[in-house]
Amino acid sequence: MLDLDEQQFLGEATCALSQIITQPDKSLTIDLYTEDSVGSTLSKNCGKLMVHGEECISSKTAIEMVFRCSDLEYKYLFSRTDPFLLISKVVEAGAQIPICKTEVIRNDLNPIWKSVFVNIQQVGSKDSPLIIECYNFNSNGKHDLMGKVQRSLVELENIHNNGQGENLFLPSADGQNHDNKVLKSQLFVEKFTESVQYTFLDYLAGGFELNFMVAVDFTEVQHKFTIAALVEESGCVLFTLRNHLWVPQNANPLRPLLSGSTAASNGNPRLPDSLHYIDPSGRPNAYQRAIVEVGEVLQLYDSDKRFPTWGFGARPIDGPVCHCFNLNGSSHYCEVEGIQGILMAYTSALLNVSLAGPTLFGPVISTAALIASQSVANGGRKYFVLLIITDGVVTDLQETKDAIVKASDLPLSILIVGVGGADFKEMEVLDADKGERLESSYGRVASRDIVQFIPFREVQSGLSVVQAFLAELPAQFLTYVRSRNIQPNL
Repeated sequence: MLDLDEQQFLGEATCALSQIITQPDKSLTIDLYTEDSVGSTLSKNCGKLMVHGEECISSKTAIEMVFRCSDLEYKYLFSRTDPFLLISKVVEAGAQIPICKTEVIRNDLNPIWKSVFVNIQQVGSKDSPLIIECYNFNSNGKHDLMGKVQRSLVELENIHNNGQGENLFLPSADGQNHDNKVLKSQLFVEKFTESVQYTFLDYLAGGFELNFMVAVDFTEVQHKFTIAALVEESGCVLFTLRNHLWVPQNANPLRPLLSGSTAASNGNPRLPDSLHYIDPSGRPNAYQRAIVEVGEVLQLYDSDKRFPTWGFGARPIDGPVCHCFNLNGSSHYCEVEGIQGILMAYTSALLNVSLAGPTLFGPVISTAALIASQSVANGGRKYFVLLIITDGVVTDLQETKDAIVKASDLPLSILIVGVGGADFKEMEVLDADKGERLESSYGRVASRDIVQFIPFREVQSGLSVVQAFLAELPAQFLTYVRSRNIQPNL
């Protein structure tokens, strides 16, 4: 190892990773600088540095498999069985690392799942052991193991070629393999194909753009009560709305039937305890931080850096409550210039609208979906990312589900960031991370998972909002382009 203190310093250069991978040949030439001998500023040009990036070809080799099971056994008598598969790799010391899972199939003891893709680089090699576990889905997240097998990709290919099933087993309580309970349930590999698949970076380098869109919650303060019913002073029940209640700005005095808690919320933006408070010192509020964190990364992959930006749940001056209005105040166009343009439009809107309610996501999602569908119709090679920042639980839950299911066929992903101290448990149903895809009111199931929900308070230390979101975005993007056989222009 070289001691750098003993080496001659020739210069330094900085760039964003996006600048490299978006180049046609993934190569970038940047200037080298050294510190001026007088001051501390980097000023002297000392030549150029060429940086080239590439992916390992193994990362593009993927196995597509279709699994089915036969004769699954009921876990409990008179209960329904909603099976799904979880595939994990085995690492040192026998630990299991999940790498992919199937969708949940409702009430079926002989399920056949949609294709799953296993990346060779994820697994290690075709001879590396994989654990395939069949679970009965439970909404509380405590899924019941119905059986498992351990086989490598080579062995799974043999199972496919032979057309025979592999018996599932349940591990013994003491962990001894010879005491495993072999079941009559069997796992079949209906399809096994190996191919080179284009990666997320291939599409970005091949001209695909990520287009950033923002929607900001301007709803009035929400209260959560032990019993969500309010009465007028006369004692008559006014209205209920699940656990979460929108309190109109000009409502009559109300009192709860039972006392409860008040979550940190939007409130009056002129008061320091409001999530919308603009600090004179320049310290950004939670809405501004979320916009900057996500926007500063995604803007690097957007050529014109013009971002559609909306607000919802506010009452413009002398107007009715609007659940999707242009944040820039225009009645004709919704775009603003750059991240700074979003922040300026947001600050201006706080001075020109009154917080109202209730919290509706449906209109905003439908508006974003319309832009995405128009891009598809025009042959655009764009993928849209809608950031929704909210302080409360959505009140049009079914309408929101309907809009998301409809949008799942479009080049669109939705990041919902919850700010403040509200209980966001109901919001997690919109995020299909637990394996169950959303279903619309008319019985249609989402073609893919396009929603990521992140409570802002959980990522303020350590992992950032954008890191948590970007962990899922490539998979959402690739599911869309692969399902439509869209190729990058390489």
